[in-house]
Amino acid sequence: MCGALRYRTSGDPVFVNVCHCTFCQRRTGSAFGISVIFNEANVETSGKRSTFEHRSDESGRWLRMEFCPTCGTTVGWTAEMRPGMHVIAGGTFDDQKWFKINRFIWTRSAHSWIELPPGVETFEQAAPPPRSAG
Repeated sequence: MCGALRYRTSGDPVFVNVCHCTFCQRRTGSAFGISVIFNEANVETSGKRSTFEHRSDESGRWLRMEFCPTCGTTVGWTAEMRPGMHVIAGGTFDDQKWFKINRFIWTRSAHSWIELPPGVETFEQAAPPPRSAG
């Protein structure tokens, strides 16, 4: 948000999730989070960043959140469940309309007023790992 922590991505994302888990709801202060997932080799960051490790209540696996120490914006994260991948928060892109959402995850936690679009993969919990990360 303030520009002190920047990133550059290359290539297409492996996939893009809209996550309705309660952690993403708390993390964003909204109804869901948008996760744009890349192979880690396709993400470069510049500027200082702070990290916070969260452990899932259900799986016990970690998420390492990366945020700007100046303004507090969560910019991205890595996850134990997705080795070799780096997630960028969808709302932090300069152009937020270029990526296509592939799937909705943790829909069992979605608010009752959310209507999922037809033709997009949906999962009540976490989605399975992608076929290939590289």
